[in-house]
Amino acid sequence: MRILYSGLWYALMPALFLRLWWRGRRAPAYRARWRERLALGLPRQPGHTVWVHAVSVGETLAAAPMIRELLARHPATPLVVTTTTPTGSEQVQKLFGDQVLHVYCPWDTPDALARFFRAFNPALVLILETELWPNLVAAAAARHVPVWLVNGRLSERSFRGYHRFRALVRPMMQRFAGLMVQTEAEAERLQRLGAPAERIDVTGSVKFDLQLDDDIRAGAQALRSQWGARPIWIAASTHPGEEAQVLAAHRQICAELPETLLILVPRHPERFDEIARQVTQAGFTLARRSSGQPVAADVQVYLGDTMGELLMLFGTCDVAFVGGSLVTLGGHNLLEPAAWGKPVLSGPNRFNFERIAELLEGNNALITVDDASALAVAVSALLADAERCSRTGEAAQAVVAAHSGALARVLATLDQVWPQRPAGREN
Repeated sequence: MRILYSGLWYALMPALFLRLWWRGRRAPAYRARWRERLALGLPRQPGHTVWVHAVSVGETLAAAPMIRELLARHPATPLVVTTTTPTGSEQVQKLFGDQVLHVYCPWDTPDALARFFRAFNPALVLILETELWPNLVAAAAARHVPVWLVNGRLSERSFRGYHRFRALVRPMMQRFAGLMVQTEAEAERLQRLGAPAERIDVTGSVKFDLQLDDDIRAGAQALRSQWGARPIWIAASTHPGEEAQVLAAHRQICAELPETLLILVPRHPERFDEIARQVTQAGFTLARRSSGQPVAADVQVYLGDTMGELLMLFGTCDVAFVGGSLVTLGGHNLLEPAAWGKPVLSGPNRFNFERIAELLEGNNALITVDDASALAVAVSALLADAERCSRTGEAAQAVVAAHSGALARVLATLDQVWPQRPAGREN
């Protein structure tokens, strides 16, 4: 089955390059560093490394506290951190600079993975969340390199997709050395896919261990002090089909609370200019974060068109809506505004964060809205009632505090399995 899978990868490779070129129309970074996708021209490392694979910005931010701890605990072991998107790459470089080795993750073909393993010689592979690649896991197993899933999550929807290809997926799952997952539900789904029960450990989500450092707090406080006491809400990580609903909701909110400012942060940077046009065409006055424009009293929408600042921007608002949830994409991280003690709103589609949503709802800390009108009503009610707004935000923050500790459990396990190998290279 894996031979057929590999053959499909090779057959689709022209289409994959075409897709990179196509996406590069709006985000030129997709057309750069294409050789890394094939693991060509990689710098050969003299000894062993540990490979940490995150996908994009969200996984990188979730993994950042773990990576910092690993760098501190094991300074003699180089870390290779891979992503698949330019935005993830930018985040790694911004957070860690030359503290880690960073390249794009190679496509899941046997020859690309062989070149990657020869170049970096990993002695341990750590895969974040749901990056399940059959050839990657098989390549590691063939070299006797343990692979661990960290902060693993698998929605019911993703499970059904993997289960259709269980002849390919089951051998992969059996090759994992260990799987540290967020919930019992994920543990059960992975076991049904073939992961041995004795190798699965429910550690919780490291997203609950989010740290708001002094720089982030100071940045949020500085911005908020510039904007004064006006009501502010944020619509974060929005996708096509959501911005129009958010702007419709903002129009309704402004009719009731005219001084309200909306911070709008689209998920993908290649859409920033498009959304700026959409805002002005809707008749709103706009300021863009990237231009350094001041947010005067008449500015109605502030476009967060920079990378890596969303967590800070959450600290400036009174109410937070998290996107990817009014469209069928499964939602985004609800814990970032919760960690700030902000009331959290979401659409109904959040299967990527179902357990986190359940915990917040169970503590009356999450409000679900189905459309623009419901979003406007919920935001307006919170902005108009400071006591309720504060109470809901405190409830959200309490959920984050109550479920922290996953990072410590993950690190304790990794300390036990950390490779103890000589500095020489295996050929």
